[in-house]
Amino acid sequence: MLLCLCCCVQSFSQEMQNMWTKEAGGGKEHPNIQWFKEAKFGMFIHWGLYSKIAGTWKDSTYYGSGEWIMKRAKISADEYAGLAATFNPVGFNAEEWAQVAKDAGMKYMVITAKHHEGFAMYDSKVTDFDIVDASPYGKDPMKALARATRKRGIKFGFYYSQFQDWHEPDGGGNTRDFDKEQKDYRKYYREKAIPQLKELLRNYGPLGMIWFDTPGGLTKEETRQMIDDLRGLQPETLFSSRVGHGLGDYRDFGDSEVPPVPIKGAWESIYTHNDSWGYIAHDKNFKSPRKIIHLLANIASKGGNLMLNVGPDGNGELPPYSVKYLREVGKWLEKNGESIYGTTHGLVPAQPWGVTTSGPGKLFLHVLNPPSSRNTIFVPGIEAEVKRIYILENNTTLKWQDVPGGIDIQLPHEIPDSRNTVLVMEYNGPQPDLSSKLVQTISRDFPSIEIPAITAEYKGNTKNKLFTFSHHFGDWKHENLAYDIYAPEDELVFELDIRQTGDYKVILDYACIAGSEGREGTVRTGKGEELFFRSLPTGSYDSHRPLLFIRHAVGVIHVSETGKRRLSVKPVKEGSRELFWLRKVILRPVD
Repeated sequence: MLLCLCCCVQSFSQEMQNMWTKEAGGGKEHPNIQWFKEAKFGMFIHWGLYSKIAGTWKDSTYYGSGEWIMKRAKISADEYAGLAATFNPVGFNAEEWAQVAKDAGMKYMVITAKHHEGFAMYDSKVTDFDIVDASPYGKDPMKALARATRKRGIKFGFYYSQFQDWHEPDGGGNTRDFDKEQKDYRKYYREKAIPQLKELLRNYGPLGMIWFDTPGGLTKEETRQMIDDLRGLQPETLFSSRVGHGLGDYRDFGDSEVPPVPIKGAWESIYTHNDSWGYIAHDKNFKSPRKIIHLLANIASKGGNLMLNVGPDGNGELPPYSVKYLREVGKWLEKNGESIYGTTHGLVPAQPWGVTTSGPGKLFLHVLNPPSSRNTIFVPGIEAEVKRIYILENNTTLKWQDVPGGIDIQLPHEIPDSRNTVLVMEYNGPQPDLSSKLVQTISRDFPSIEIPAITAEYKGNTKNKLFTFSHHFGDWKHENLAYDIYAPEDELVFELDIRQTGDYKVILDYACIAGSEGREGTVRTGKGEELFFRSLPTGSYDSHRPLLFIRHAVGVIHVSETGKRRLSVKPVKEGSRELFWLRKVILRPVD
C-alpha cells in the first residue's frame, strides 16, 4: 500500500510539540520505568478526615473537591484536628479494595498517605496526628492494603503532600491559623515531611511510586538532595513529576488533562470517577464504563497511562457505582487488554471513528464511534503490507481493500461492543508514524466530524495556548485554543481529505470574551466558496470560573469532488480585538 497523503500535508511544528513534550527527570529514564509504561491503568484513592465530612459542614453543602473542605469551609486547624476523635472507618476491607482494582484491570494503586489536611492515614511515629494515635480506629490500614495489592500483583504506592500541610504552623497553605511571615518551610520539611516520607519507604515493603503533590518551599538543589536521600531507601521506587523542578521520573499532567499529541517518555493523566477526589455524599456524577473505556483508549493512543481516582467514604467503603462501573471496564479489558497494556502511541492519528494504539507488527483500531452507514471505516496512510485484520474480542477476520490514501475495512452488521470494538491490523514491513500529521478525514458516514484547532497550520501571529478553568471548585478543564487572531494574515488552515461528496454544514466552536464580539470573519474552502460571520459573545474568562463556548453555525459548503481540500478561518480585516479563541471546526453532513 502506497502512502497517498500529499507531500504538502503539515505536521505539528516543533515549537508546538515542545509545549507538551517536556520530560520529567531531564529526559533521563529511571531504570525501573518500564513496568509503569506498560501498566496503562491505575487506581488513585483519596481518603482522609475529609471523607467523614462528606461535603457538608455546619448545614452548608459544598461541591467540587471534597478534600479541600477544611480550606473552603474555613475550619480552624484545632477544630479540624478534633474530627479525628470520631473517625472510625470500620467498613474498610483491604482485600475488597485490592480485588476491585484487580477486577477493573488496574495494574497499580496510589493512596493518600497524607493530604493537605496534614492527617496521616498510617501509623506515623513523627506525629500523633494520624489514624492510629488520633482516631478510635487504632489500626494502620496501609499495612493491610500494601499486603492485599502485592498479593494480587498490583504495584502499590503513596500520595504525599510534601509542601501543603494545613495542620502544621510551618507547613504550606494555611495562613488563616498560622502567620505566613513566621513560617519556616525548611523546618517543616526537616521535622515532618522528609521523616514521614522515609517512614513510608521503610515500613510498607517495595513501593511502585511516591506520588508527590504541590511542590514548594525548596530550591531545585534542595529538592534534588531530598530525592537523593529518599532514593537510598528504595532505589527502584518511582517519583512523580509533582516533586517539582522537573526532577520526577514520569510526568503527571494537570487534573483531568490529556495532551493533544503523543508524548515521549513516561507520563500519566489523572481523572476522578465523579466530580470530587475526596468523598462527597451528594456527588453522584460518576463516569460511565463507556466514558472510562474511551478515556483509557484516548490516553493510550497518546502513549500514556490513566490513573482513575475513587473516593471511599468515612466508613472506609468504596462508592457502589465505582465498584460496579470499574468492574465493567475490567470485563472489557479481559477481552481487549492486548490493545492497551504494553502498547505505544498510535501510528495513525485520531479518525472520525476513533483512535489507534500500536504493538510490534500490529495496529489496534479502537472503534469508539461506529459509522452510521456503509459499515466501513477508512484508515489513512497505510504503507505496510497488511496480513490480516480481525476483531480482537472474537477473532473474526474482516475484509479490507486498498483505496486511494489508505484502506477501507468492512465491519460486520453488528459489532461486539458499541463502546469500543477493537480491530487488529497485522502487517509486515515498516509503517510510518503519522501521528503528528494534520490531515483530517471527512466522511458522511458520521453525524459530526470535529476538527481541533490544534491540528491547523498556524499563519501570521496566530498561536496555540492551553486555557485552564473550572466549572466548579476543583473541576479543572483544559482546552487548547487558537488565539491572537487579529488580522487576515492570522489564518488557520485545515488540511482535509474528503472521502464523500455532498453538502456539509460548517460550525465554529469557540469562546469569545466580552468586548471581542462582533468581529467579522470568513471561512474559505479553497474551491471558491466563502462563508462570512460575526463573532458572538460567550462571557468573560477567569481560571476559577467556566470558560463558555458557543457552536456557531456559519453556513453550508458543497463538496463536488473527493480528495484533498484546504479550509481556512481568518478575520475579514485587521482589528484591535481578537476574532475569538477557536477550539474546533465541526463539519456535519446535511441530510
